Amino acid sequence: MRNFLVALLLLIVACNSQAGTLLVLGDSLSAGYGLEPGQGWVVLLQQRLEQHGLPHRVVNASISGETTAGGLVRLAALLDQHRPDWLLLQLGANDGLRGLSLAAMRDNLDRIVMRAGQRGIKVVLIGMQIPPNYGRVYTEGFSTVYRDLAAKYRLPFVPFLMARVALDPELIQPDQLHPNAAGQPLLLDTVWPVLEPLLR
Repeated sequence: MRNFLVALLLLIVACNSQAGTLLVLGDSLSAGYGLEPGQGWVVLLQQRLEQHGLPHRVVNASISGETTAGGLVRLAALLDQHRPDWLLLQLGANDGLRGLSLAAMRDNLDRIVMRAGQRGIKVVLIGMQIPPNYGRVYTEGFSTVYRDLAAKYRLPFVPFLMARVALDPELIQPDQLHPNAAGQPLLLDTVWPVLEPLLR
C-alpha cells in the first residue's frame, strides 16, 4: 500500500509538471570524458529528474574539446533538432585553457544566449574558473565574462561547475583536469540548486 501511494504521488507530480527538454551544450566536463557510460553528471541529472517526478528529457550535446566558437556554430542545428525549453550552457573552459581571446569568448557566449532567447529558450549559465598560472589579469577577466553575461541577461547562474571538486585530488582524474566518477554527483549537486526551482 505504501509503495502504491508513493507511486501515485509521483504520478500526480508528473502530471502537474509539463514535460520539457533540457539541452546541455558543454565540453568534456559535461560529455563524460574519461568515464564509463552512465557515470557523467548529465546522465545523473536525468536520473534525478525521474527520482523527483519531473518528466523532463535531457539531451546532452556536449563534445570534448568544444570551445564557445564551436558551440555557436552548432547551436542553430541543435535547437532545430531538439527544440529545447532550457539550455544549460557550459562552455568556455577550453577557451581559457588555450588562452584564447576573452573578448571573442564573451561575444560567442553572448550570441548563444541571445539566439536561444530569441526562440523563447530559457538559459542556465554554468561558469568555470581557470588556474592562476594564466596570470591575474586573464584569470580574473575569464571569470568576469560569466558574471557580466549572467547580469546582462539576468540568467540563472552557476558560477563554478567544479566548486566542490577542484581542490580535492581524490575527485580528479590522473590528468588533473577532469572530475572522476566520484566527483560527478558533486557536479550535479552544484548545478541542482539553481536548476531545480526552474523546472517545477
